[in-house]
Amino acid sequence: MKTKDMVMAALFAAIIAVLGLIPPVTISIIPVPITAQTLGIMLAGCILGRKVGSLSVLVFLVLVALGAPLLAGGRGGPAVFMGPTVGYLISWPIAAFVIGYLTEKLWDNMKIWKMIIVNFVGGVLLINLIGAPIMAIMTNTSIWAGITGSAVFLPGDTIKAVVAAMIAVQLKAVSPITKKAPVLRQGMQQSS
Repeated sequence: MKTKDMVMAALFAAIIAVLGLIPPVTISIIPVPITAQTLGIMLAGCILGRKVGSLSVLVFLVLVALGAPLLAGGRGGPAVFMGPTVGYLISWPIAAFVIGYLTEKLWDNMKIWKMIIVNFVGGVLLINLIGAPIMAIMTNTSIWAGITGSAVFLPGDTIKAVVAAMIAVQLKAVSPITKKAPVLRQGMQQSS
């Protein structure tokens, strides 16, 4: 891995941490708060790609597991991985990977509307489809109740998907995602 990639992974881990400074919104019907940190997860995937984006989220989660109070509300430590938010936390690097993978596929023809769809599928639906059932298991409620309860995240997460798409398209020029130049065949190189 290049030094630039490691620096970008660390930078985005820091961005996710900074988004945790925005106070979480707690809702009485679900034990998982609404946070701004999922915006960071979407941005990591869209801007850094699948490998570096998911690495940045893993770095962030390792810091949280080691006790750094980086989650919204100043939470951190191993206990957060034993509570109702664990499914959402587990889903974050997966979401960054999926968003990054889809972004790389769309790289040459990146449009805001396509990136909104990528962020919605990889960042909104995927996170909730992993997080909500695990939250339901951890709280001893039905999986259906967990999934329907997580619907409260949809409006805010949809806005985050739009914002992440707009930022990603604007920052495409500085992204470490690059398309590899096609390898020329030996015969073609000799004839020129």
